Amino acid sequence: MDLPRIHTLREGDHRIHNPLTPGKLAALGEALRLAPGTRALDLASGSGEMLCTWARDHGVTGTGVDISTVFTERARARAGALGVADRVTFVHGDASGHVADEPVDLVACLGATWIGGGVAGTAELLARSLRPGGLMLIGEPFWRRDVPDEETARACLGAGRDDFLVLPELIERFGALGYDVVEMVLASQDSWDRYQAAQWLSLRRWLDANPGDAMAAEVRAELTTAPARYARWTREHLGWGVFALMAR
Repeated sequence: MDLPRIHTLREGDHRIHNPLTPGKLAALGEALRLAPGTRALDLASGSGEMLCTWARDHGVTGTGVDISTVFTERARARAGALGVADRVTFVHGDASGHVADEPVDLVACLGATWIGGGVAGTAELLARSLRPGGLMLIGEPFWRRDVPDEETARACLGAGRDDFLVLPELIERFGALGYDVVEMVLASQDSWDRYQAAQWLSLRRWLDANPGDAMAAEVRAELTTAPARYARWTREHLGWGVFALMAR
C-alpha cells in the first residue's frame, strides 16, 4: 500500500503537497484561532507540515494518516526537527477508512477528497471523527471561471469539466451538505506556480541522476510537456482552497 512512485518523484522536495505556500498555511492556522491543546486528525497528511507547524505555533496535538511510506517518514522527521514529536503522530495507512478512536476538535483532508469519493463522501468520513461544534477543513480545487469545453478541462491535471465547481457553487455545495463555511484561504496563481514549478526542478534533477531508470522515459515525457500545459491551461482555469466548515 503506497502512492505510485511518480508522485514521490514530483513532490519529493515539497513540504506541502498542495498549492498553499508556507505563509498561507500559517495564515490559515492564525485565522482559525486555534487554542493550545486542540486535538486534530489530518487524513492524507502527506509530509505532515500542517500538523507539525501548528503543533509548534499553536500547541495543536494530533495524528496524521497517509498512504505514502516516503511522506510518512518525512512527516516523522519533520516532527522531530521542529521538536513536536511528543505532540503529533504519523501513521502509514489508508486514510479512506480511518476514524479517530475518540472525537477530535479539528479534522482535515487537504487536497485528497478522493479518499471519500468526492467532497460529500469526504465530509461524511471526516464528520465521523469530529466532536460536536468542531472544525472541519477540506482542501479542494475549483474552476476559476466557467470552463468552455471538456478538452480545456481535461488539459487541467486530467480533470473532467464536471469534476469541479466554480467557487460560489462549491461554497453552496458545502451549505447543501449542512455546513457553514466559516473561513477560507485560497491559493493564488503565484502559489500555484510555486507548487507546480518546483516539481519540474525535482523531476529534472532526478532525471539527470537516473538516466537509466525504468521510469526515465515517463519522467522525460512529463518534463517536456508539463510546463507549457500548466501555463496554458491549469494556471488560468484551476483554483484551489481550504475551506473551514462547521455543522449547522
